[in-house]
Amino acid sequence: MPTVTLTDRFCATAKPIGSRTDYFDSMARGLALRVTDKGHRSWCFHFRSPRDGKRARATIGRYPSTTLATARGKALEARGHVDEGNDPRLVLAGQATTGMTVAGLVDAYLADPEKAALRSRDEIARRLRKNVVPVIGEVKLSELRRRDARKVTDAMLRRGVKAEAIRVFEDVRGIVRWAVQHEYIETNPLAGMAKPAEATSRDRVLADDEIQSLWANLPEAVPSQVAQILKLCLVTGQRVGEVAGMARSELDLVAREWRLPGARTKNGHAHTIPLCDMAIAIIDGAMGDDDRKYVFQEGRGSLSPAKVARIVFEANSVGRFGIDQWSSHDLRRTTLTGMARMGVAPIVLGHVANHRSTTRAGVTLAVYARYTYDKEKRAALELWADRLAAITGKGAANVVSIERGQR
Repeated sequence: MPTVTLTDRFCATAKPIGSRTDYFDSMARGLALRVTDKGHRSWCFHFRSPRDGKRARATIGRYPSTTLATARGKALEARGHVDEGNDPRLVLAGQATTGMTVAGLVDAYLADPEKAALRSRDEIARRLRKNVVPVIGEVKLSELRRRDARKVTDAMLRRGVKAEAIRVFEDVRGIVRWAVQHEYIETNPLAGMAKPAEATSRDRVLADDEIQSLWANLPEAVPSQVAQILKLCLVTGQRVGEVAGMARSELDLVAREWRLPGARTKNGHAHTIPLCDMAIAIIDGAMGDDDRKYVFQEGRGSLSPAKVARIVFEANSVGRFGIDQWSSHDLRRTTLTGMARMGVAPIVLGHVANHRSTTRAGVTLAVYARYTYDKEKRAALELWADRLAAITGKGAANVVSIERGQR
């Protein structure tokens, strides 16, 4: 991001480079003027959190209501809090409760150490900063009304993202409750407000020609690691977060298995996924010859599933895949549906998907039947891989269903 000596004239006329640009002030360390392509101008203070050492940002005002001189003064004050070992997002929020905006509340909420420990924290932060802050970020908490929450969710419903709108509504309701609990506001203006729509299960399943188009377009549509993750989701039927976070220690390529620990699964139960040749080839191509910890490494950690989802959304929005819009979870549904069409039994599908509601339903399966269906899982995934190879032009098209093959 560019560093300049900010002046009132520059602040009033600066244009973003792309959709959004932070112009850092050379006179006040950490202070930046954020300019968006929609004309919004706000003051941000960038720092390393004394709590975890990670880069963080606090919103300290809007331009021109907060002048350059005032912003520099607030940045200097915030720097003092950091030097004293305090998070300026919490300190500044506490000092300015009556004038706090929704954007300031978002910063304070995400800076709460209890919230930082949540596994879903990064995804909540992404939703709030993408959907809420640009729309009602400047609204003061003292003036927040139900119509403001509806303004956010109505815009999302018009875009056809109903499930995401419900999640964002729950996020907003959660931070407002948190604001009441921490005495930023006295009463909850959203109390009793109904959800914008009832959540419904998605039913998007990619047709064979869509799979073929997607597979062919992935290398050009998204970065190579994201393409490999999405292909592996389609081959194995596993969740994008589990695939993106794949550690080398979870893999036994001799036994041709991926062993997911319970700490990394949605239901908390360990899960073993048999690996077919197609899956191993993708993993080999992603790992290369280095000794990094994760298969899909980014920095010191694994590639974030939220980043994968964002990349997919952006590529979808401009039609890079050559098919109607889809989500990474649709790949999992497509895999399981494809195997079901080829005669894979529901109990086996449940074990492939690690769905305890299927594999441990009732006393018999939950208590007495201890069989793991490893052989059947492998056969089902091999069968699906053969089908994928036929669809994508990577193999022969002679795929026989399990039911026909067992006659």
